[in-house]
Amino acid sequence: MSRRKSGGGYGGQAGSGARKHSGRGTGAGAAAKTREDAPFQKNEEVTVDIIGLTHDGEGVGRANGFTLFIQGALPGEQVRAKVMKVKKQYGYARLEERLIESKDRIAPPCDIFDKCGGCQLQHFDYSAQLEWKRQHVIDSLTRIGKLRVAGEAGANGEEAGGIVVHSTVGMEDPWRYRNKAQVPVGASGGAGGELIAGFYARGSHRIIDMDDCLIQHDRNDEVVRAVKTIGRELGISSYDEESGKGLLRHVMARTGFVTGEIMVVLVTNGRKLPQADEWIARIREALPGVKSIVQNVNMKDTNAVFGDETRVLWGSEVIYDELDGIRFAISARSFYQVNPVQTVELYRKTVEYAGLTGVESVIDAYCGIGTISLFLARQAGRVYGVEIVPEAIEDAKSNAELNGIANATFEAGPAEIVIPRWREEGVIADVIVVDPPRKGCDPALLDTILKMKPERVVYVSCNPSTLARDLRLLEDGGYRTMEVTPVDMFPWTVHVECCSLLVRKDN
Repeated sequence: MSRRKSGGGYGGQAGSGARKHSGRGTGAGAAAKTREDAPFQKNEEVTVDIIGLTHDGEGVGRANGFTLFIQGALPGEQVRAKVMKVKKQYGYARLEERLIESKDRIAPPCDIFDKCGGCQLQHFDYSAQLEWKRQHVIDSLTRIGKLRVAGEAGANGEEAGGIVVHSTVGMEDPWRYRNKAQVPVGASGGAGGELIAGFYARGSHRIIDMDDCLIQHDRNDEVVRAVKTIGRELGISSYDEESGKGLLRHVMARTGFVTGEIMVVLVTNGRKLPQADEWIARIREALPGVKSIVQNVNMKDTNAVFGDETRVLWGSEVIYDELDGIRFAISARSFYQVNPVQTVELYRKTVEYAGLTGVESVIDAYCGIGTISLFLARQAGRVYGVEIVPEAIEDAKSNAELNGIANATFEAGPAEIVIPRWREEGVIADVIVVDPPRKGCDPALLDTILKMKPERVVYVSCNPSTLARDLRLLEDGGYRTMEVTPVDMFPWTVHVECCSLLVRKDN
């Protein structure tokens, strides 16, 4: 996914004539406003009470009844902030000083946390993050989906007996959990400078050079450091977005947590790789665990990381890893969850919600390379997986064969087209599992689910907002949402994954 891009960046430099103003007073802002509908003017200093966090991790503050979003502020804090932008109903401000500090504030262990956009919550105690993520899910369900949540008051103030939202499933050790690093490459000081690689600064395309990332597996950091060092010594140029010139665009590293196998992917702005033999020899020398060195060619003016052409420079086309005893072959462009520890937790919950006894027929929409499908197949009668990406379906078939799983069938195509055809061919689904991208389910797929009327629907989501929207549609179509379990797939970031169980109301 990239699920790691953070929003909420804000710009602007403080003016020298900033006025101080307490947002806790009454009426003081009215005289200072430059717009009829805003109580503050740009560069004004205000005292703000922080009452929450946005889905991007910005502090939500109230001053004089006006909402201000403040990067770096935490709930329960009172801060002095400088107003940077004012709109009709809200504004953005820059944190200047913490007057009252949250009990949940901690010192970020990463040296570049305040610059890098990879993490948003390293200043927030981990247990408090888990509570906030659960509340974020509840807020989405109630506000966007207009759904009742157990323990939440209804519209008339009565207690709802609705959806059970469980505590967020966290990690015992929430560090070094990512099995994939995918970082842009640039040059220090602009084109022609020393090769650098790291995540983008918040809200920008400015690369923050990084040698050590605390949420990456150590071996991924080793790959990025090695490629930078070798590239510098071989005089390799970095891609420049402005001019479209330069060679190396991205470095991707994959590490098998169980197998220890490493894949290195060089994304280049051109097919020719200068000194390719030297590149390969130096990478193999620096990284003894490397099993695959791959080049991907992307010559388009695009923010997409990968181009259409991929070729193996050395070693295998895939590396292998395992999830809960199931072995997977992973190619350069395979979608494979980046946190294997939490993926097992999420998929076990998916199987639990599916309620399988060994005879059920299950459809896995958005099946990817078959990860959820193969978990389900161990306890189902038959599993049908569908995915729009043909290469992913080929991987899914290979992974089923790799594990000796014969009760899983995979087909490429849009789920909203393939599944109705399966229905016409006599496939009856007892359970349908969906794991869509951040935009949620295609409306045609939701309509197909309602027509097929499975006993259960298990909805795996990486976006609480679109989850809430789709649950509302399924509820209106005859289903009841029973439980939602948030799973912290991305500690120290604002992202949260959910697994939800729906059953037919007439069942």
